[in-house]
Amino acid sequence: MKFTRRDALALGLGATAVAMLPMRALAAADEAIAAFTGGAETGEGGITLTAPEIAENGNTVPVSVDAPGAVSILMLAAGNPTPGVAQFNFGEAAGSQSASTRIRLAGTQDVVAIAKMADGSFVKASSTVKVTIGGCGG
Repeated sequence: MKFTRRDALALGLGATAVAMLPMRALAAADEAIAAFTGGAETGEGGITLTAPEIAENGNTVPVSVDAPGAVSILMLAAGNPTPGVAQFNFGEAAGSQSASTRIRLAGTQDVVAIAKMADGSFVKASSTVKVTIGGCGG
């Protein structure tokens, strides 16, 4: 098969576009974190994120988060095209500040949880989940 200059250019541009997809997803995750925290620094501790180390199927990955004293928890899948997974808000009458759900992951990536505590501070936890079979289009 003979490649023309146009074929080579199209192949190069396509490869560049595919290579930039993870960077866009990470930028979107950073933007979501900044919007949730208002640009405030996030600390460690006070929040527990439970996710499997290896997910055999990216279509349904069980995750749970627990943050005693939190008023709101944001959960993100940093490598997904749309990183926002869920936001859980807790009122004064909430018996506990924990939640669990199943999420869809596009591939091996970090799952991040950020909690806004009652005193206005933010804490963060993350867990890397290795996906062995494709999820979102993978």
